[in-house]
Amino acid sequence: MHLYRTLILSVIGVVALGLAVPTSAADPSPTERVQRRLNALHCDAGPADGKAGQHTRSAVVRFQSRVGLRQTGSFDQRTRKRLYAEDAPRCDVRPVPARSGSGRRIVISQAQNWVWLVGPRGSVIAQGGMVDNTGELRRGAHATGSYCGRAGRIKLNQSTSGNVWLDNFVRFAPCGIGFHRIPRYKSNGQQIHAEWILGTNMSESHGCIRLSRSLSLKVWNFTTRRTPVRVV
Repeated sequence: MHLYRTLILSVIGVVALGLAVPTSAADPSPTERVQRRLNALHCDAGPADGKAGQHTRSAVVRFQSRVGLRQTGSFDQRTRKRLYAEDAPRCDVRPVPARSGSGRRIVISQAQNWVWLVGPRGSVIAQGGMVDNTGELRRGAHATGSYCGRAGRIKLNQSTSGNVWLDNFVRFAPCGIGFHRIPRYKSNGQQIHAEWILGTNMSESHGCIRLSRSLSLKVWNFTTRRTPVRVV
């Protein structure tokens, strides 16, 4: 009887502190529930393991950019409310921004850290996250091609430092700004950062648009002829 009374008082104390009492050891933690929800919306939070690391934070940032919230990576009340809303949108499918031109083109949203390849009739051929540098790349109209006497397309380009590869490089602004895959170290072929950084403000390029390997190939195939690029 004494042991039973002690257990009851312990539970009452936990509830009084505002802490949840798990119904079983198998119940997911609050962080794991958030990770599962983010992954269900294709925001890529990584494994739903209950550990709130940088991968999970990147998914929160991607979701915040998708719904127009401030991209802090913090799971605040506004983010929580929007995430669990019935009409919460997917992170990986986004409408092309308004006032971003017309016809066949590539659209870059620096606010969303996102890129769209748009067909001649307005259909989205491909889209995905990016990393750029707003201090170098200015908003406005651009186009793929040769600038400053440099080739417009280089399948295996390299950085000015010479230590990384820039695969599928497509130039679209003077003099060295273009699209390319996340840089790879020449020494081991590894990318300088994970793909889950794309679509967030958690990194910054030297001016170019960093893309996943898959999307960089799609941009390469999409730009076999001069292609308008609109930065918004």
